[in-house]
Amino acid sequence: MVHAFSKDVLRPKSLQLDALTPSQAIEDDSPLWEVFRGWYQLEQHCASLPNQFGGANLDPLSQCIIFEELGWGASDLAISLGVASFPFLFLSLLAADPSMKNLVDEIVGPFAKDREGKTIGCWAITEPNHGSDELGVGIDTFSQPSTAGNCRATFEKDHWTITGQKSAWVSNGTIASHALLFCTIEPSHGMEGGGIAIVPLNLPGVKKGAPLDKIGQRALNQGEIHFDSVEIPQQNMIVGEGAYSTMLNATLATANSAMALVFTGLARAAFEEALEYAKERIQGGKPIAEHQMIQQKLFAMFTQIEQSRSLSRLVFIHNAKLGIPVLPFSIAAKVSATRCAFNVASEAIQIFGGIGLTKGTLVEKFFRDARASLIEDGVNEFLELVGAKELINTYNPN
Repeated sequence: MVHAFSKDVLRPKSLQLDALTPSQAIEDDSPLWEVFRGWYQLEQHCASLPNQFGGANLDPLSQCIIFEELGWGASDLAISLGVASFPFLFLSLLAADPSMKNLVDEIVGPFAKDREGKTIGCWAITEPNHGSDELGVGIDTFSQPSTAGNCRATFEKDHWTITGQKSAWVSNGTIASHALLFCTIEPSHGMEGGGIAIVPLNLPGVKKGAPLDKIGQRALNQGEIHFDSVEIPQQNMIVGEGAYSTMLNATLATANSAMALVFTGLARAAFEEALEYAKERIQGGKPIAEHQMIQQKLFAMFTQIEQSRSLSRLVFIHNAKLGIPVLPFSIAAKVSATRCAFNVASEAIQIFGGIGLTKGTLVEKFFRDARASLIEDGVNEFLELVGAKELINTYNPN
């Protein structure tokens, strides 16, 4: 079902959206809303939620396959749909806590029942002066006061007041109805002094910026969010400073393991396009697939994809069984899969030759989308440092 949705909806709509301006891509008549309606009508937006909210009880391998198929269709829309559910999934995991029941029912319930794609989440963490360093738990500067975030929440009597800005890289930022907001609540502790809040984005004081114009993943809406003395109830601050670093690591590990699967899918899509073209394109009197150099390229691409698939699935399933995801494994999967996607997409263009550089061809879009993956959810180089620090502190060969 997901493969059919990816083939018939995601891929053609992503190509249409790729050709639009960012503002056109979110207008009322945009193909983007057909994607959201279609996904929500399949009830896949709530498939990972607990049973009481329409969860599908998917086993970890099934979830792996779904992420890969979505990435095969369109990585940008795969990320958009995944992020759309993320705040509600995060909040639903607190449903067993009696003190959180009212908030969970109030916010997760309507999301689970939505069949029009109007209830959309975003993960608001990146700031104008903070990018990947926001993810650097264990890095020396993470707890220094000078690194405290711009977006801050202050407790006042019975509510929190939020002031500050999240940067233009918030996925679904200008179309979201709710934000899972990572903010600073204790500036003296630097980025470590954070909290996590669920924030409806229709509250007074919330202002959204223009959607970002990018070279890749253009169907993924991204844009800044401003908070001008936005008040939220006390219970909406769902994670306090004491648990912030732990929950940040768990969030990053979850996101990275999903990214690995999505971009394994993109790599597979680029390989399949190159393979089919190589069988059809005649050069030197025969299909280029019969030339040994092309055969070697194709097999190297295939090998990289199978390695990426094996690691990404292994990590996702391992994390699912543990319950608390293991960060170094997730980072290893994300870094490996995104590099695989970029390399395979680049080789696909090489096999296509000049036509692969043509605007509007699938492999050209795959290449641009894969390039973005080396930066998003943490630039790969910084993620490797975070993973290394975690290994140094926790790795036990026994």
